[in-house]
Amino acid sequence: MIAEPIATALLLVVAGVLLGASVIIGKWFDRFGVPVALLFLILGVLAGSEGVGRIPFDDYALAYRLGTIALVLILFDGGLNTRLGSLKRAVGPASLLATLGVAVTAALVALFARLVGLPWGAALLIGAVVSSTDAAAVFAILRGGGIRLRDPVGSTLELESGVNDPMAVILTAAITMHLLGQNTLGWGLAWAVPYQLVFGAVMGVVCGYLGRVVLLRVRVSTAGLFPALTLGLALLAYGAATLINASGFLAVYVAALVVGNGPIPYANGLRRIHDAIAWLAQIGMFLMLGMLVFPSQLLPNIGVGLAIALFLAFVARPAAVLLCLWPFRFKRREVGYVSWVGLRGAVPIILATFPVLRGAPGAIEVFNIVFFVVLINALAPGATVRWLTRKLGLERDEPPTPNAAIEINSMQPLKGEVLRFFISPELAACGAKLAQIRFPEGAAAVLIVRGDELVAAKGGTTFEPGDHVYVFCRPEDRGYMELVFGRAG
Repeated sequence: MIAEPIATALLLVVAGVLLGASVIIGKWFDRFGVPVALLFLILGVLAGSEGVGRIPFDDYALAYRLGTIALVLILFDGGLNTRLGSLKRAVGPASLLATLGVAVTAALVALFARLVGLPWGAALLIGAVVSSTDAAAVFAILRGGGIRLRDPVGSTLELESGVNDPMAVILTAAITMHLLGQNTLGWGLAWAVPYQLVFGAVMGVVCGYLGRVVLLRVRVSTAGLFPALTLGLALLAYGAATLINASGFLAVYVAALVVGNGPIPYANGLRRIHDAIAWLAQIGMFLMLGMLVFPSQLLPNIGVGLAIALFLAFVARPAAVLLCLWPFRFKRREVGYVSWVGLRGAVPIILATFPVLRGAPGAIEVFNIVFFVVLINALAPGATVRWLTRKLGLERDEPPTPNAAIEINSMQPLKGEVLRFFISPELAACGAKLAQIRFPEGAAAVLIVRGDELVAAKGGTTFEPGDHVYVFCRPEDRGYMELVFGRAG
């Protein structure tokens, strides 16, 4: 009776320490440009069976299920924060990268793995598992690291990572079943890919519009219940698409796109809450996957893993990107950047558990090699993303963020919005008094953030360079306000 509460308490203490350490130490990792996902993986290894924590964990089935749920939450947050307008130029290149690019990468990596001595079965599995980029890693590096990429490079990378999992999942499952003698590789794959993509997207659109209707029409007693509805929507989209053999991950991303780009109540609060949920899911997922690894089994595969990781970063990914982006007239530096920022993360590790669960020959060796490839990928491309972005001049010229922010959360859609404008020296409003500026009926300046100071917006207040001005207006007046104050932040 006493032992069980004590064991539970010890488990909660360890979990709390791991989560806290991940966040605190992550700030130092971030300062040196090292992806924080690498820290989570390392802490998971240290806490695992052969680490200092000595926590026994080798349940691949549980890791697969929990990892899938975590990816659903991360993808939903990514779609919720993506503007459809930024995806117009990215749809073509991202779609090609998510299909042909994944196939080319898988084929090249499989061929190289065979050349370095692995049997064909293991080589094909490794190629399939590491063929897609990872949404969790890409979102963490670009959005979490505050990197504001110019379009179409930024939107292409994000959209590709959100929609390229189906191809890798199909290849991994097909090769695993083939190794077990349960099917043969053939033209069935050519039909499976478009089916999963098309019907996954359709299910995402259906669930997204259903979510809009529910959020607008259902009256809840407290705003805290809105995240429960959107979480349910994310799980529904994944489950419904998977039941018809379509891509659940794509359905989740598309559903979030539809919801996030529509008029929904409590929009700012929902985005903030889902961002926190996504980070918690990412921390927990990488810690868990790290605990799944036995360092003693990694050591014999270091040479092969390092060779495959370097080949993937310097040959396979660049070749696939060059082939896919050539028709879209990307600049040379943009092609090079997209090639280098093909980050791998949790998705390959989770996919690598599938052959283990099925009992495919050589599956444990494949899992260990894939884990090592992800580690090297986080260190090589991942740690250089910020530096390379500045070096190639691909970061958007955007004003600095203010030290204070204003947002309005309402349980009902409002016919108005609060916009933030940065006062730069070249603006006509710079140096003018508030009383000298003509506002549309129903619009007004609400507050000015000047460094560490909050300035009341009064008629005699002068707009100074570097000010952040918050303006309330109706949606139809947004164009006029941007003519006066520049592009809204």
